[in-house]
Amino acid sequence: MTSRILWIAVLASFVAFLDGTIVNVALPAIDRELGGGLVTQQWVVDGYFITLGAIMLVAGSISDAYGRSLVMRIGLIGFGIASVIITIAPDPLILIAARMLQGAAGAFLVPSSLALISAHYSGAARAKAIGTWTALTTGAMIVGPLIGGLLVDFASWRFAFLINVIPIAITLWLLRKVPDPPRRDKAHIDILGAVLSILGLGGMVFGLIEQPRLGWGHPAIPITLLGGGVLFILFLLRQRRVNDPILPLDLFRARNFWVGNITTTLMYGALSLNGFVLAIYLQEDAGLTATAAGLASLPTTIMMILFSSTSGRLAGKWGPRLFMAFGPILMGVGSLMLLLVSQDFNYWWQVLPAMIVFGLGLAATVSPLTSTVLGAIEEERSGIASAVNNAISRVAGLIAIALVGTIVGGAIDLTGFHRAAVAVAVLLIAGGLVSLVGIRNPKSPAPEDSPAEGARG
Repeated sequence: MTSRILWIAVLASFVAFLDGTIVNVALPAIDRELGGGLVTQQWVVDGYFITLGAIMLVAGSISDAYGRSLVMRIGLIGFGIASVIITIAPDPLILIAARMLQGAAGAFLVPSSLALISAHYSGAARAKAIGTWTALTTGAMIVGPLIGGLLVDFASWRFAFLINVIPIAITLWLLRKVPDPPRRDKAHIDILGAVLSILGLGGMVFGLIEQPRLGWGHPAIPITLLGGGVLFILFLLRQRRVNDPILPLDLFRARNFWVGNITTTLMYGALSLNGFVLAIYLQEDAGLTATAAGLASLPTTIMMILFSSTSGRLAGKWGPRLFMAFGPILMGVGSLMLLLVSQDFNYWWQVLPAMIVFGLGLAATVSPLTSTVLGAIEEERSGIASAVNNAISRVAGLIAIALVGTIVGGAIDLTGFHRAAVAVAVLLIAGGLVSLVGIRNPKSPAPEDSPAEGARG
């Protein structure tokens, strides 16, 4: 049974990760067919992030109330239905609505996957299972851009989303005989908090995305920005009063938790901005095919696979502070190396070295960062700590994408690409400096052979 549980967890998470890596490669083709320019491209990404980030916070409570297997089935079916709608979407509005549905469904997949592992494994077996889950789901970072690029070039961008149906069907079949563990008594779902979070984030993101097009003089911009801000503040205030908060604010009393989440915000905002701009620029301005653009960032993923476990082991031995400071700064250097890109484009000399340096910095950072954030909170609350950290990374990504138009000056041409590279570098270097100043190494670092590595969804 346990091997079945692990495969279910891997496949369910793989669906969400695969979609996230495919979409950037498909954006130029979506624009060519449906129109809408940069604004539509932003909403295709951020529509997914809004519902994913907001609902992921409440997903743990929903799983406790209704059962992890049931919630995962609902998430998988919803994700599959949304994927089918995307493949037949006749205009940008329906496409964006389907992406928001996809994000809402995807919010249940990663937390439910880790919850299933936690419920059916314990001790060393749990750590090994999470390590296997991390290694296998990382494969989505490799195959996603490649599969997406091939489908865009030789079939249609629509099939890049329809391919989700295959792992969804396999996972649903495996889930048939998986029982749910006992549910927590009196589990409570803060529906009002979830609504305030979604509307607050949605209002602010709408204003940020539409401002370059509509201008500050348009009444919709200040109304949505201020209204969204007020609703999100109400959401935070509500979290202080409810018995089962979606976002337990007391978690942030732990120094490494709040410092680690500031680093998470800066780093994952930079990662989302970099991935979005790079995929579009390489196709629309540098003239690469979708397949080539998808493969362009492969060296970064290879560096992650080769060195992430080593950085996690060494951080467990020496403490995470050095890795969480040096890694983002090295990534920032890699981003600044993209300033070498010119009108006379050459991937091998202008992009590849930057991707390698960027990947080394990312490999040095991710495992220590996740382990530090989760290790700052007592083990019995590690699930909600993981959900909060994952949600923060998604919200950081959606805000960064919402600001793309402002950052690049309205167009992802060479000038806009350079401006984005500088913005990414600033965010990453700031994240490294925050860790350098704020992170505290454990007084007694874990033995070399027993660091607990977290996993990011």
